[in-house]
Amino acid sequence: MRISGAKALVTGATGGIGQAIARELAARGASVVLTGRRADVLEPLAAELGGRAIVADLSDRDGAERLLDQAGEVDILVANAGLPATGPLTGFSLEDIDRTLDVNLRVPLVMARLAAEQMTARGRGHLVFVSSIGGKTATGGASLYNATKFGLRGLALGLREDLRPHGVGVSAIYPGFIRDAGMFADSGVTLPPGVGTRTPGDVARAVARAIERDAAEVDVAPPAVRLGVRLAALAPGLSARVQRLAGAQKITRALSESQRDKR
Repeated sequence: MRISGAKALVTGATGGIGQAIARELAARGASVVLTGRRADVLEPLAAELGGRAIVADLSDRDGAERLLDQAGEVDILVANAGLPATGPLTGFSLEDIDRTLDVNLRVPLVMARLAAEQMTARGRGHLVFVSSIGGKTATGGASLYNATKFGLRGLALGLREDLRPHGVGVSAIYPGFIRDAGMFADSGVTLPPGVGTRTPGDVARAVARAIERDAAEVDVAPPAVRLGVRLAALAPGLSARVQRLAGAQKITRALSESQRDKR
């Protein structure tokens, strides 16, 4: 669908990736509605882009429904908000688990349910779910995170078929390690040689392309990472051994320690 002239709601717009997505959509002519928990970041960004800011805490069980009510009818929904959830499952309290499942999976599902009803009635619209490469290949020390991101992939692919007859598109975006901004960049973790990164702008452009071309899935990662994803799909056991040899669990442990206070 055309982005120019569309009304786009972007969740998680206070983070670096969310900000990049908002700027990209606004640059392509969308009227943006931005949401996040930090008014000090959200409101200046909305003013810069000529958009609207809605401060919302999506960990609240009623937050998604209230947000859609406040935003009104939207043509594009970008479900980008998410919590870090790396670390052994036994290291999470039951409250941590509920909060992660709510923000990373339940909220996108509820928002999609509400927005899709409006979109199908109008016969147009597009839903974008920002998942992760961790939604295609699992890593030791990230089972909860993998569960939520794999769940987004299933939601996106199934919903895409449900909404196809109604003129509504659905896409899923799979960022790998993103430098300059976002959870990985904030962690300060050093990657082993040969494992490359991409930028928030790369993710934002992938979102825009997915909307305009109605792409089902877009990976935002270097060739070596994309190759690893293919290996994981064909031979998950072999992929796990390769990851162990490459020190993947050391990376997830480091991410877990750096992100513990953000759960």
